[in-house]
Amino acid sequence: MPRTVLLTGAAGQIGTMMRELLPRYGYDLRLFDLRPVDGAPEAIVAGLADRDAVREAVRGVDAVVHLAGIPVEASFEQILEANIRGTYHLYEAAREEGVGRIVFASSNHAVGFTPRPRDGGPLIPAGTPHRPDTFYGLSKCFGEDLAQLYWDKHGLETVSVRIGSCCPEPADVRMLSLWLSPADAARLFHAALTAEHVGHTVVYGSSANTRLWWDLTPARALGYDPQDDSEPYAAKLLAEEGEPDPADPAGARLGGHFVTDPPVWPH
Repeated sequence: MPRTVLLTGAAGQIGTMMRELLPRYGYDLRLFDLRPVDGAPEAIVAGLADRDAVREAVRGVDAVVHLAGIPVEASFEQILEANIRGTYHLYEAAREEGVGRIVFASSNHAVGFTPRPRDGGPLIPAGTPHRPDTFYGLSKCFGEDLAQLYWDKHGLETVSVRIGSCCPEPADVRMLSLWLSPADAARLFHAALTAEHVGHTVVYGSSANTRLWWDLTPARALGYDPQDDSEPYAAKLLAEEGEPDPADPAGARLGGHFVTDPPVWPH
């Protein structure tokens, strides 16, 4: 089992939650972010553009949980530097330093234009083709393909986790289907870090939601056993919003409002 894990994006929303939750599984975290990390003076404060800092950050770690990057839409130039070139720098550093595994925070927005299931239709498989809804989603497609290249060419393993909505509780009706509780996120990352022979595996990241849209079978095959369900929040959210309009692209596509009016960085 990997013990020393580099956590990039440690000051971000998911990174902040994982700083508390992942050590409970026995990990010693090395923290990395462009911004200072509250309460962690030992954290490495640098950007992914700094190749020397990235290489120093990965030196001696057993694995990486890569959460860093712009988390919503931005100009192509901004996405290119932070999410595309930055992820390349991380993979090159991991290759150079002999790191064996990366858990890559991909996103549902890599397949955001995929129609969502309706009326008990089949769940969306992890093998569904890329259909990014934004430059942000496109950067996640790049990350998944980069992970495949580094596995095939260099033997560097990756689990790419297409995260839904990771937050303490779902904030809207769409999240009832995609919600990933913080505790389940830690369970999934732990499974991704410890499963054997993953090569490059793409999985969806959500809790065991009653209204689930995608297939969690590949994630469960890693040993992921989700414990949470968004259903206790459903009545309140549905009373406030009603069911999504199937004639509205934001209600018909997996990526929701990212396909029509995405939030833009900084926000």
